[in-house]
Amino acid sequence: MYNAKSGDSNEFIDHQEILDSIEEAKKLAASKSTISSILEKAEAYKGLTHREAAVLLEVTNEETLNRIYNSAKKVKEKIYGKRIVIFAPLYLSNYCVNDCTYCGYKCSNKILRRQLSQEELKLEVRALEALGHKRLLLETGEDDEKCPIDYILQCIETIYNEKFKNGAIRRVNIDIAATTVENYKKLRDAQIGTYILFQETYHKPTYLALHKGPKQNYEWHTEAMDRAMQGGIDDVGIGPLYGLYEWRYETIATLMHAEHLEAAYGVGPHTISFPRLLSAENVDRNSFKYLVNDDDFKKIVAVTRLAVPYTGMILSTRESADFRKELLEVGISQISAGSCVGVGGYATQAGLGGADAAGAGCAGAAGTAAGGAGCTGAAGVAGAGDKGELEEKPQFNLADHRKPMDVIKWLVKDGYIPSYCTACYKEGRTGDRFMPLAKSGEIANFCLPNALLTFEEFLGDYADDELKVMGKKLIDTEMRNVPNEGRREKAIQYLEKIRAGERDLRF
Repeated sequence: MYNAKSGDSNEFIDHQEILDSIEEAKKLAASKSTISSILEKAEAYKGLTHREAAVLLEVTNEETLNRIYNSAKKVKEKIYGKRIVIFAPLYLSNYCVNDCTYCGYKCSNKILRRQLSQEELKLEVRALEALGHKRLLLETGEDDEKCPIDYILQCIETIYNEKFKNGAIRRVNIDIAATTVENYKKLRDAQIGTYILFQETYHKPTYLALHKGPKQNYEWHTEAMDRAMQGGIDDVGIGPLYGLYEWRYETIATLMHAEHLEAAYGVGPHTISFPRLLSAENVDRNSFKYLVNDDDFKKIVAVTRLAVPYTGMILSTRESADFRKELLEVGISQISAGSCVGVGGYATQAGLGGADAAGAGCAGAAGTAAGGAGCTGAAGVAGAGDKGELEEKPQFNLADHRKPMDVIKWLVKDGYIPSYCTACYKEGRTGDRFMPLAKSGEIANFCLPNALLTFEEFLGDYADDELKVMGKKLIDTEMRNVPNEGRREKAIQYLEKIRAGERDLRF
């Protein structure tokens, strides 16, 4: 039976409840008054239950869809304004003991396996900092022998200790395999930002069929966020891999997961991600029957924004530039830029003499080979260290190949504010201290000036002349929109100090 407060994943992700929600939604979607009532609630920034969201997922009428999209845009701009958080993934290791059907990094694939040494990691961080990044998402495979928790902790320490003329990496988020409460406590003590773990699919029979290895334990994987919060991690991020199972089912289950975290811990997901299945090494995307088309995917994003208005919504370089632009309008608030989805790719692309990845899987780099989708790493393959025979593959094909500077210009031209802000993390506004501010929209009094200040840092430290002109105009215009007058005046003072050379001023 469905129980949002239960610690049993089979109860807070109740299969029958999802099926009942879909069936009920099909009946209610024909009622204009029901749709209107649901949208009125969403437009009041109150969020939606998974059953209410299920009704909107059934809408096919163009006029009603446009209202959903307009409502989603309104809700996003109320909570997040025109700010778009920028980050980059950083792959530490592609060793993994799992053999997942959909993943190009499955351990049965004979590809080059490696992990970064601490010296190689420093080169990666140097290359990322030179691109202007301040927020990273660490990625690894699941292999407790090759890539134990102590290695992850050492990498986090190395990253935070690297200092440059223009500052340092200010926030390290983590995407690693489900682990123990004790290990989550260690990650908390290492001062990570958000712990992210994709569910892949919430449909248990499909989950069991697609996975081989430790990851096949559905309950252990699905209940990872509970253990993370029990370990003291305030901010967690969830999301399915769309294309493994039916998209209505996955979306409703994701919202039920959010409801569970809220009911059990008083804090919903800090982020929800939206990856779509791509072809991979020895994986044919077209062999999967649940692929999600663009129209349905856009609806998923918009309805999720209405249902969980406070959450950060993440879109990677899996999607094309044009489609990313479209999705920014209906809910996405965080994007990766200039991503490398192979081990050691940033340093190699920057010519820093790093790893042997040859820039594979990097934006702006040639020869992006097919990689995995939905899990990370691989290991246990005979001859996996023979560089003369094996080739490294990135995690997935990039659809958006632009360099970070081009992405930033694109955002500014469309009136968005690129944000490198990490102030909430530094000021302790996480978990139950962040959520009330986000839900009320009060967070804008912090996020808007902080976004503008960090963007001004980017302009001074990394931008070319064209972007400096564009960016200064945007900042001077948007600074007048800071809601609180006192904070606005102080932000203007901070802005002048940053232009004079100070850094990391924040609210």
